[in-house]
Amino acid sequence: MPLLVLFSNWLKSRHMNTRFNSVSVVTLLAAMLTLNHFAAANSGVDFRTQIQPIIETACVSCHSGDEADGELRLETLKTAMTGGSSGAAIVPGKPDESLLYTYITLPADDDLIMPPDGPLEKAQIELVKQWIAQGAEWPSEVTLNAREVVPQKSESPDNRELVRKIWTTIDKHSGETSESDMKAYQEQIPKTGVEFWMEAIPGGKFIMGSPPDEPLREANEGPQSEVTISPFWMGRHEVTWDEYEPFMITKVDRHKNGARTDYDPVKHGLVDAISQPTAPYIEMSFGMGQSGYPAISMTQHAASKYCEWLSAQTGHFYRLPTEAEWEYACRAGSTTAYSFGDDPQKLDQYGWYYDNSNEKYQKVGQKKPNAWSLYDMHGNVSEWTIDQYLPDYFERLEGNAENPLVRPKTLYPRTVRGGSWYDDPEHLRSAYRFGSDPAWKQQDPQLPKSIWYHTDARWLGFRIVRPLKTPSAEEMEFYWNSATNKR
Repeated sequence: MPLLVLFSNWLKSRHMNTRFNSVSVVTLLAAMLTLNHFAAANSGVDFRTQIQPIIETACVSCHSGDEADGELRLETLKTAMTGGSSGAAIVPGKPDESLLYTYITLPADDDLIMPPDGPLEKAQIELVKQWIAQGAEWPSEVTLNAREVVPQKSESPDNRELVRKIWTTIDKHSGETSESDMKAYQEQIPKTGVEFWMEAIPGGKFIMGSPPDEPLREANEGPQSEVTISPFWMGRHEVTWDEYEPFMITKVDRHKNGARTDYDPVKHGLVDAISQPTAPYIEMSFGMGQSGYPAISMTQHAASKYCEWLSAQTGHFYRLPTEAEWEYACRAGSTTAYSFGDDPQKLDQYGWYYDNSNEKYQKVGQKKPNAWSLYDMHGNVSEWTIDQYLPDYFERLEGNAENPLVRPKTLYPRTVRGGSWYDDPEHLRSAYRFGSDPAWKQQDPQLPKSIWYHTDARWLGFRIVRPLKTPSAEEMEFYWNSATNKR
């Protein structure tokens, strides 16, 4: 019990009948105030060792810089107390009025919970509460920086253990098939019965990037490099809503990170344990069409989790393509600006772009395919790859490379390929490339922003690949979870 409270109780117990010298009382009170302050300072929560790690790990990645969620920045005490559109993050002495505390105490399935991938531990929440209650001491010279997020376990075991279980179900014999025996095949998604086609892509070497004299070439497309690619299968079409929506829309309640709230390992299988998107706040086709049309506006994380969901059902390992695989498949042996040549006037035969799309995406497979029977590689929707986007990608290849992959270290930017219905012809060239941007979530009303949807990227989709050689469980985990717990 605080010393002042003890003193007050003692005075009451004396019924104020004892006369005190006023100077003595003031002296005694001053001494007790000093002792009380000293005790609080020595028994309170320490900012640097206890609070700073929590905020830097769970909050700063979303709440920093000019694109801070809800305009709420947490790099310094000044920005935290200034607050954003919903109020101040920290009100010293008042945890219940501080957004930093109220957002981390919301229910696990609330859209506003911080961090979005799952609640903090109770001990961490209590530390934040005590720290704010005791005055939110924060050295003015300390500026916070985002730390790497340590994945939290959820009730659904969506982690390495789950990936290993899926790996045991994957067909390991596909690598024994010789490249010459590879052929196109049709696969059915067991849980839905929806069918899709995979085209065989032969391995080989190609010149990646665009030559300096290619019209409207951009600096990030070279210098050209010779790249060797191993054989794989690739989706004949972009993944459609028919394939994707059953993964996206489920009848179970889910936490913000996609883990189902009712998960029971006794009665639920591998597919049930895979994270799936939480319900979108709007209809995600935006009225442009569903059956037969490409799925859009998903994050790279959502697209990768779809690949894991599909793999767990089919027994074949599916993932997003690397940037090099994508360009190799798009070119289909060509060295020209487009897979069909250099003349953009022929683009109407092969792709949907701004001038012919009627300002919306179109059903897949209506235009001519390239030489390897892949449709809509030029236009309709841009497509995710698995790589980190680097402007100097080609300089890092150093002339020759075998199955290159830029393993991601940050969530933004990630590489996107192939122009869309929204683009001009120069953005549909085989070598055109660009990186993802947080602004693709600008109109998302959720705080923090969803880890599943890019509501402002209505031109963004993906297609899948299946390598001839089945990778290790560790590699599968990377491909399916490289965007997990990063925002």
